[in-house]
Amino acid sequence: MRLTALFTIPRVLRHSDAIGADLPPDEAVVLDAPDPSLRDALAAAAAGDHGPAAELLAATREHAQWERRDACVSRLARASLHHPGWLDSWLEDSPQDPDAVLVKADQYVYQAWQIRTGARAKHIEHDQFQAFHAVLRDAVPVISEAAELNPGDPVPWRIALTQARGIQAPREVFDSYLAEAADCDPHHEGCHVQALQYLCDKWYGSHEEMFDFAERSAEQAPPGSKLHALPLQAVVEYLISDDEVHEPDPFTPRAEAAVTRAQALSDSYAPGDREAAGFRNHLAMVLWSMNRFEEALTVFRSIGVHATTYPWTYFGDARAEFLEARSDTRVELAMKVPFFRSPPKPPASEILDWERELAPRSLAIAATGPTEVAQAALICGHSLRTAPAGSGHTYVEIVPDPVRGKRAALLPEDPLTSAADNFTTGEDWPALVLHRTPERSSFTLLHRGKKVASHSWETAAPAADHAEVAETAAALARVYGLSDPRPLIHLLRATGDPARHQGGLVAALGLPPLPAGYGGEQEILAGLPGARVLARRGFLAGMRDTMSTKDGVHPETPAPAEPHPPLWWVLRVLGLLLFTAAAVYAWWTPDIGWFRSTMSSFVAAYFAAKLVRALRHRRISSSPPPATS
Repeated sequence: MRLTALFTIPRVLRHSDAIGADLPPDEAVVLDAPDPSLRDALAAAAAGDHGPAAELLAATREHAQWERRDACVSRLARASLHHPGWLDSWLEDSPQDPDAVLVKADQYVYQAWQIRTGARAKHIEHDQFQAFHAVLRDAVPVISEAAELNPGDPVPWRIALTQARGIQAPREVFDSYLAEAADCDPHHEGCHVQALQYLCDKWYGSHEEMFDFAERSAEQAPPGSKLHALPLQAVVEYLISDDEVHEPDPFTPRAEAAVTRAQALSDSYAPGDREAAGFRNHLAMVLWSMNRFEEALTVFRSIGVHATTYPWTYFGDARAEFLEARSDTRVELAMKVPFFRSPPKPPASEILDWERELAPRSLAIAATGPTEVAQAALICGHSLRTAPAGSGHTYVEIVPDPVRGKRAALLPEDPLTSAADNFTTGEDWPALVLHRTPERSSFTLLHRGKKVASHSWETAAPAADHAEVAETAAALARVYGLSDPRPLIHLLRATGDPARHQGGLVAALGLPPLPAGYGGEQEILAGLPGARVLARRGFLAGMRDTMSTKDGVHPETPAPAEPHPPLWWVLRVLGLLLFTAAAVYAWWTPDIGWFRSTMSSFVAAYFAAKLVRALRHRRISSSPPPATS
């Protein structure tokens, strides 16, 4: 670690909470969140009903909503890989339905790419390539049929452009497909994105040709078209290429121009707009990679909860990479704010109130009684509310503190998981931490202070990988003493209704049912019989209470700090001024040795710490304490 980075750690601890405080919490972020009608179609398809999907695609065809149609076909095709029955029955009932045939054509292409994977060609096995090309060849008659059944629809040509790239079609075939797409819709985003991929350096073109195509398409696009962000996608492809960059980089001016154009496009959309999420995620990634962190934070605010698979999947797990880049942006900005200066406040905007609307509703279920939880949680760094949950279990939730504790700033962002990590350390009983948002439900199992398992359900996400789910189910069964993990595997791979699957898992583990109101208000335990608050303690006070509290006795709430008399303040302010001046003089004068200079500095720091601590207690005592039940 560089010495300069070591000196910036206090700034990060002080300012990182405030910078980006208006961003939605991690648990609220959903990958590729669909709109309500598409969500309903995907949920019905997972249950075997193709009716909503047929109605949705018929409406997009009748109203020539080609961009929306493309997005819906893409999501339904991916869903059909995991739940194929609904598409098969749709084609059996209506073999000439242009919408069903279109989804089937796209399914072939997604199935082929699933075989190939997104790795570079040098990492693909020969057998994979053979299977990849075989499926793409099988797609040709289906793509042709989809184009014939609905002339004027550009979506079949987007699929054809993707298929042409996969089978290494010559340039004249690519050009003919692109011309057909332009005849249908000269500004269709999906067709241009696939053409850009064909023309990029990693496929069959070059950086120069890719940028030329993207910039030409953007110049010809009408105002407000998402094609104005196509040069930004070229920038992403250039950034992830393996080419050695020579200075000065000839593409830097084009990258800067692409960012400026995309920023102007982003400003024309409302904050949190789902339609703008795709190019805004590209913009955030490019700004972050350019170390333009203030601008990146502005884009992350505009993105809100709508993370997208691309471009983050180029670097690993898409959602995790998005969250890491967002967190890194906050840290980098916090490092630049002087320690004693207030961090900049977020600008007033029309972004939703994340805390009220989309913040995760959190609850933990500990497999022991409330008293044992309270005794174990004395030094967890958070205020908790506990309530008895049946026989031998306890509900736990966070009670927000007026001022965040020092240790909480060092812990992960989610406070309840941090607290459970702490209070399960050294204990034989586990705690299941649950989170729920409108689009996503998840859990984390903690045992002996370690994360044993975790899983999440998203409304429109496909079924989870069977091997990963089997491992998670085995861990749950082992901790909770279940002999057969197969029912857990079924629940973990379920799709379509995250809240229902989360509740089903709690029941399958033999835990008490989720309390009424969970998923609604932030704090729901106050009205339950026996609910009590365990107030946050400082580390030393928590250690003292841990050693002095008798077993089986709930720790008492610590008495509020007594206000200091005026004379106390006067003496300490005078001491701070006196020893600060002495320290400055001592370090300035060469005749005074290092020992006395260090001691003066130490005493000045001591008085400063006492005053800061007293001011923090004064702010806390002026705020109403958490209500106890």
